[in-house]
Parts: sequence; C-alpha cells; structure tokens
Amino acid sequence: MKLYLDPGHGGSDPGAQGNGLREKDLTLDIALKLRSILENNYKNIEIKMSRTGDVTKSLAQRTDEANSWGADFYLSIHINSDNGSASGYEDYIYINLSNNSATARYRDIIHTEVVKLNKLNNRGKKKADFHVLRESTMDAMLSENGFIDNDHDAALMKQESWRRSVAQGHANGIAKAFNLTPKESADRGEPADGSGQSLHKVIAGSFKDRANAEQQAADLKAKGFESFITTAEISGETWYRVQAGAFSNRESAEARVREIEGKGINAFITTE
Repeated sequence: MKLYLDPGHGGSDPGAQGNGLREKDLTLDIALKLRSILENNYKNIEIKMSRTGDVTKSLAQRTDEANSWGADFYLSIHINSDNGSASGYEDYIYINLSNNSATARYRDIIHTEVVKLNKLNNRGKKKADFHVLRESTMDAMLSENGFIDNDHDAALMKQESWRRSVAQGHANGIAKAFNLTPKESADRGEPADGSGQSLHKVIAGSFKDRANAEQQAADLKAKGFESFITTAEISGETWYRVQAGAFSNRESAEARVREIEGKGINAFITTE
C-alpha cells in the first residue's frame, strides 16, 4: 500500500495561526509521528511525504507528485481556524463522491478511529472541492484536527502527547481501512503484550532541568529520531530522560544507540 502523506502548508505559507501556534508546524509534527507509527508497526506500506521539513510547496506540486508516484491513498493533515468559538475535528472527501464510494468507506473507518483518541468535539464527516481532493487521482481525505484559535483545542495542540494520539488515531484508521499486516513484536522492536520479555529502552540524555531535556528531544527530532520525555526518580531527585526507542531485542537497542551516537548524541540502554 502506497500512502502519500501531506502535512498542510509549510515554508512561506504558515497556514492558520493562533495562541502562539502555526498550522504548518503542527501538521508536520503529526505527519512525522504518523509515518513513524505506520513504518514501525506495519508491513507492506510505503510512505511518501509532501514535505519533511519547513519548505514551500504548491498544491499542484503535491498532487502531481502523488499522482506520478501512483499512491493508493492521499491523506492531507490540517488544523482549522474560525473566529475563536468553533472547536473540534472534521474531515473531508471530494464533494462529488457518493457516501457509498470506496473513498467514503475509507474515510468512515479513519474518522471513527481518530475521534476515539483526539479529545475533540466531533464535527462530522464532510465534503468539499479542495484542490488535493479534486486533483488527486487516488482516494483522498483531508482531516482538520481542531481549531488553532480556540483556547480548548489550542491547549491540546501544545501537548506532544496529544499530537502523538492524533497520529495514532490516523494510523489505526489507515491500518483498518487497508487491512495492513502488523509486524511481529520483534520486527518493530517492541515487546508482545504479556510476553514477560525484557524491554530495552534507549535513553539519549538524562537531565535535572526539563528545558534541557526538551532541547535534546528537539535536537533528536532534527536528526531524524522520534523521542519523548519520561521521568525517573534517582536518589530522591526527579530526572527528565529523553527516550528514543524501546526494544525487546537488545541488539536492536544497541543498533539504535549506535545510530544516535553516529549523529553526535550520547545514548545508553536501560532494561526493565
């Protein structure tokens, strides 16, 4: 299955703005997380992104690229805005499609999975004459993940854990819609539920100051490594650790450490 993943806006086009946030930053973060979840957890999926950084790309460039690549599905990630009072999640397919079309069926499945996790008001499933829906030759969907100028939605958007949940919801929907085959736990570097296997966590820095941990996480992201911050109590003190992977196979964890250290960042393994 070939997925064309399109984080909305970018470069000279910031998209919607509000509450100190820019749409182009949020859509890219969610899309990168989504790509990581799908590639790490499912077999036989190829993903091409319209952008993986803060670059300018026209709508025509995006759909032309997806069409020439021969994508099976086009997913465009966006953040909404209105007048500050509107809130919630909605998604779109092309206006001329019927509710019984394959595109609508795919969207129905993805919609259901996203709203399970995003903590947003469900504004429903809609249709529109958006360029990316009209000019893409494959099934296509555009999701609007909250309103950036709404205080409630924006507070969620500022949370890394929320953005990851949004990505997870999209991933769950895509996996169900296209019957993706999960990788075995050893393939994706995670323990099977209830297996009793040891879990080898890759820690790329441990800090007393959370700001330092956040900077380290940002540096890792810039170098292509997804990470998140955990806490550990050591000798009665709280330390902020930047975790960049968890593996049931120690050799896989060691390989990740070598990759990270190859980028000039020290890392180590903890085992649970």
